[in-house]
Amino acid sequence: MNTTIAIQVLPVTASQEDLLRIVDSVIAYIASTGCNYQVGPLETTVEGDYEELLDIVKEAQLICIRQGADSVKSYVKIFYNPKDHLLTIDEKTKKYR
Repeated sequence: MNTTIAIQVLPVTASQEDLLRIVDSVIAYIASTGCNYQVGPLETTVEGDYEELLDIVKEAQLICIRQGADSVKSYVKIFYNPKDHLLTIDEKTKKYR
């Protein structure tokens, strides 16, 4: 593991129910990848290898459109560290839970 991403997808939909349904589909996809992840109130954080996580970001956009969004806005944070230890989600948040 050399990368952590935080992704927030905001599908443009006619209703809040559709938005939540589509976001749930994206989270289900992330869960299916086998990557370690944590859902937060504004974004989902995922750990893995750089290329794999970039593929997840791409697929998240496509899922939104396939699920009926007119368009999608996404906000992505990427921390890539191929040489040193990358702090895990648990290492960063354990003391707060």
